[in-house]
Amino acid sequence: MAGGTLSRLLVATAGGLHDLDGTAGLEGRSMVALANGRDATWALDADGTILRSEDGGWERAAALADPRPRCLLPHEDGVLVGTAEARLYRLRRDTIEPVEAFDEVEGRDRWFTPWGGPPDTRSVAADAAGTVHANVHVGGIVRSTPDGAWRPTIDIETDVHQVIAHPERAGLILAATAFGLARSDDGGDSWTMADDGLHAPYCRAVAVAGDAVLITASTGPRTRQAAVYRRPLDGAGPFERCTGGLPEWFPSNIDTHTLATDGARVAFGTAEGAVWVSDDGGGTWRTALDGLPRVTAVLWTS
Repeated sequence: MAGGTLSRLLVATAGGLHDLDGTAGLEGRSMVALANGRDATWALDADGTILRSEDGGWERAAALADPRPRCLLPHEDGVLVGTAEARLYRLRRDTIEPVEAFDEVEGRDRWFTPWGGPPDTRSVAADAAGTVHANVHVGGIVRSTPDGAWRPTIDIETDVHQVIAHPERAGLILAATAFGLARSDDGGDSWTMADDGLHAPYCRAVAVAGDAVLITASTGPRTRQAAVYRRPLDGAGPFERCTGGLPEWFPSNIDTHTLATDGARVAFGTAEGAVWVSDDGGGTWRTALDGLPRVTAVLWTS
């Protein structure tokens, strides 16, 4: 939450919420996403229920008619929620409505998935100026405009899995893609790609830890060789694989939403139910939790 000290690691799983002290509520629920707002922490479950917490307890804020939620973002006076079929909804007060302009993005008719199903609005992020960047899988990244419209940015075929925006550096947008790290320093007007140092370019999650960027990479959607990498945020030098206590490989992708940072602190969760934490920007790691249901999101919160 804005202005607060992020002292707690919250972990969303396929069977409820956990923190480093144990169970943290919503037992038995399959959780999808977590996010910090100005005055509350927000959560989203697989049934489309949007929940908020101000003091550790959780209350229902709203429920989607569409039961296939993917991501959420507290923004301005509401919360944006991305779903399957590449939809975007906005919750304001007690009302949740579709963002109709998002349904009219140029090139939307070319969005797809490799397996033939409908695309997802997979991740959303707001930059320092308040512009929202929405990652469609597979449909690239589209951004909001002051006139209420949405405009495409990166090429659809880049196959983006997560987009983030630097909270302080205006215009700096980063994305984990099937071809490495995509970077824009002008708010999405232009992009560069980098995969130097990665054992394979297929990337699922990205985060910024101080003056470093971290990314998860693997050999593909059904990998047996996934790892975490970091490099200086300014792009100097190749990616370096994070070791320092980590296993040689992870047997499945370290996925979208499961990598989170707070300054130099980093955490990520795995499909196998483990959570790893670093206090030095990814230099050294320890197992913080193990034996959980599949981890779906991690968040440093108040």
